[in-house]
Amino acid sequence: MDTLSYKTISANKNTVQKEWVVVDATDMVLGRMGSKVAKLLRGKYKPSFTPHVDCGDNVIIINADKVVLTGNKWTDRVYYRHTGYPGGQRETTPEKLMAQSPEKLIKKVVKGMLPKNRLGAQILSNLYVFAGSEHNKQAQQPKTIDLNSLK
Repeated sequence: MDTLSYKTISANKNTVQKEWVVVDATDMVLGRMGSKVAKLLRGKYKPSFTPHVDCGDNVIIINADKVVLTGNKWTDRVYYRHTGYPGGQRETTPEKLMAQSPEKLIKKVVKGMLPKNRLGAQILSNLYVFAGSEHNKQAQQPKTIDLNSLK
């Protein structure tokens, strides 16, 4: 038996195959979409997934302003942050974030589903969110992907 044929292959940044994909967020539930996008960004759907390497795809999300939340989450869910000063705790709801910038809401959701380290920050830079149906990444020739077909 040839044991060399069973070597585990670990990807590195030179051997990784990155693609560009477009996701249409129209009428998609925010959290479910975010978890699948995080998996795409991380590269977990690829057979060559390596945990310590950015082997995921570049993801473009269009129609971010048409995403939905179930139940009363638009007003009842609260996001907290702190300015760093005494008494500096601030809170906001998804409704306020959506009115301010739909891109920020989706990036916040996906960021929470990525690793909290330097690799997670670098992976988040591969996410591009656009409120409308147009995007400025046509030069990369992205392919459209249906998130409902992914597990």
